[in-house]
Amino acid sequence: MQFGIFSVSDITTDPTTGRTPGEGERLKAVLAIAAKAEEVGLDVFALGEHHNPPFFSSSPTTTLAYVAARTERLLLSTATTLITTNDPVKIAEDYAMLQHLADGRVDLMMGRGNTGPVYPWFGQDIRNGIPLAVENYALLHRLWREDVVDWQGRFRTPLQSFTSTPRPLDGVPPFVWHGSIRSPEIAEQAAYYGDGFFHNNIFWPISHTQQMVALYRRRFEHYGHGAADRAIVGLGGQVFMRRNSQDAKREFRPYFDNAPVYGHGPSMEDFTEQTPLTVGSPQEVIDRYAAMRDHVGDYQRQLFLIDHAGLPLGTVLDQLEILGGEVVPVLRKELAVGRPAHVPDAPTHAARVAAAGGGRDATVHGAGDDVTGASPEPAGAGDPRVTR
Repeated sequence: MQFGIFSVSDITTDPTTGRTPGEGERLKAVLAIAAKAEEVGLDVFALGEHHNPPFFSSSPTTTLAYVAARTERLLLSTATTLITTNDPVKIAEDYAMLQHLADGRVDLMMGRGNTGPVYPWFGQDIRNGIPLAVENYALLHRLWREDVVDWQGRFRTPLQSFTSTPRPLDGVPPFVWHGSIRSPEIAEQAAYYGDGFFHNNIFWPISHTQQMVALYRRRFEHYGHGAADRAIVGLGGQVFMRRNSQDAKREFRPYFDNAPVYGHGPSMEDFTEQTPLTVGSPQEVIDRYAAMRDHVGDYQRQLFLIDHAGLPLGTVLDQLEILGGEVVPVLRKELAVGRPAHVPDAPTHAARVAAAGGGRDATVHGAGDDVTGASPEPAGAGDPRVTR
């Protein structure tokens, strides 16, 4: 079971001080938060992708590469990578590069994006969100697994004899989670490929999460990847903790009441009752999240949102101390009890390389010279590239 945190990279005014951090300050804060996540024993740090204010994270691979250079164990992921508006060729290249730099400590979560204007900014139509997610991922999946790809689809320029570089580390592509809140088509897509399904249920009742995960598990088994309880499931969550439950509620309430993502809707009490948001003591968080598998079965990854709504860096680091020191160790033990032996662990690069029979150098050595413009000599009938 992997535990970690994810950031949506929002820049929000602290309602208790009226202070709004700048982009640079928030970016440096996220780096400190990622380092702290490793220090307190968490497994995963995931960063979202946005292309509009009030968010700063337009280039997760740049940030994650920096984090990779300053951590040793932390698994780096995204929350999410926009499979709809990014070119799948660029995703294949960027994340394979990051995978090499981070020595395999990389996976990524695909998402369609919930910011409507981003689609036309990148030449797309939001009404094509699902078809874009389906087609672009089909291409990305091939680019990481086939050395030479011919491609023609609906949404991008055709490819002829194209090789995405660098090739995946050890010949094993980064693991992919398909993130979705409400689209059964994405659960179906995750099941079709035998990939992971991440239900970011932070705004939804557990009954909805239960339905989406059950659909993914049924379809995972339908496509022949194994029994439904072997499907790879991740959940979102959000918490705010203090030693005393009333102190936690008192401190978090102004952030809840004023943050655009929460405020002016249900009360904090109603919201916490109906969604995974838990504001209280560490034991209350343990009790709430240990019960998640009663609804979705044994699962592989739990990510928490704790860096948002204008919370100052010091408070977020305090939350990480509590999460890593008191909550996660207990949850690891409780969620291990009664877990069937055949339920797989969360995927890692090392485990996937081992399952593939060992790593290999997947480098493709081109026969031509695209630097000087000299014409390449064909290396073989019908295939201008040679794999050594």
